[in-house]
Amino acid sequence: MSARLQDLEVHLPDRPGALADLGQALGRAGVSLEGGGVFTHDGRAVAHYLVDDGPVALRAAVDAGLGPAVVRDVVMTRLDQETPGQLGTLARRLGDAGVNVQVQYSDHAGNLVLLVADEDAAACREVVARWERP
Repeated sequence: MSARLQDLEVHLPDRPGALADLGQALGRAGVSLEGGGVFTHDGRAVAHYLVDDGPVALRAAVDAGLGPAVVRDVVMTRLDQETPGQLGTLARRLGDAGVNVQVQYSDHAGNLVLLVADEDAAACREVVARWERP
């Protein structure tokens, strides 16, 4: 697994088997899924998966005729699962810093995965760095 995980976003076709097509294409390409899922809103399915090889994952999705698709960098951190309100506290800090969280999910190890606009990435990383300081 590479040190830099990325988010693969794929807008799936509205048909049965589209998720299977994506999963099989990624599997054939040897791409490991480290977290994420598929979310449907207003009849449109969008997959967001944390992958260990973004360029290979993107190529696999495109070659399978799925898409549009894009790979983007993420910011990751941990929440204290024993302390209620952690997500709200971190999200408030991000909001106060002008960071708009576009997608949030967890990886298989329980890390919080944040996808933000490129122009918000540096501010997001700074807020997360402060969050992680004891």
